[in-house]
Amino acid sequence: MLDTVPLQSRFLEHADHYARWSGLGVGVVAAQQLVTMESDDITMPLVFAITAFGLCAVGGVLLGDALTLRPQEAVRTASLAPRLVRAHVPPRMTPLLLLQAVSLTILLVIGVVTASSDPGRIGGAGRVMTVTCEGIRTSLGPWPGLYYSGPMFAALAVGTPACVWALRRIAHGPGNDQQRRDRAWAITGAWGLLVSSQVLLVVLMIFVALTENACAGPLGAATIVVICPLGLLSMFTFGWSLITVVAPRAVDDEAADNGTFDDE
Repeated sequence: MLDTVPLQSRFLEHADHYARWSGLGVGVVAAQQLVTMESDDITMPLVFAITAFGLCAVGGVLLGDALTLRPQEAVRTASLAPRLVRAHVPPRMTPLLLLQAVSLTILLVIGVVTASSDPGRIGGAGRVMTVTCEGIRTSLGPWPGLYYSGPMFAALAVGTPACVWALRRIAHGPGNDQQRRDRAWAITGAWGLLVSSQVLLVVLMIFVALTENACAGPLGAATIVVICPLGLLSMFTFGWSLITVVAPRAVDDEAADNGTFDDE
């Protein structure tokens, strides 16, 4: 009779990897399907594709964390100090991701406030920004008004609390510091994919809208100067987040080497 326990154990030991990679794979497939769907608006399929990819990445990591084997031995107590979430997340990248999330929220709010209806489309509210160019009212778009930002706000409203809850559960759950940190970094990376991809899309939308003609004016030029560094930062954090989701242990272990964390 074959002993299937070792096989099951080996599968469960790597179930988190399979779930993370599957989440990315499903996200890529879903994004491809959404970006090619028929629509009279070329931007909306892209919004749905980016949003779906980020949510699938988050879902895959959360599923992988739920399938992660918990230690069976008794928990060793070395300190009564409470575990903090910030002690397990990436110390350098987390502030950058939070900065991007705040910047994304600000850009979306500004987009909603400044957006107007597209006179050339039925139901085109929140798609463009209207400016006066040489005495003529001109529409600049696509603009991240409520029409486009609605799915982005919804994705953040779903993904962010789920990741925060998972990080708190990891910080106060069983396991050694290396295991908790790897799981926390993977979740942070998944949330980073969700945020940085949306920042890139919003920056691209604003850049295209403000550079399609010469009607943006000095304020538009200043906006471009501000958002371009944000776009470059998002490209960097997107790459870091993708690598971290695929292989969180491949990222810097300096915190462990310096003894930042204590077993509890």
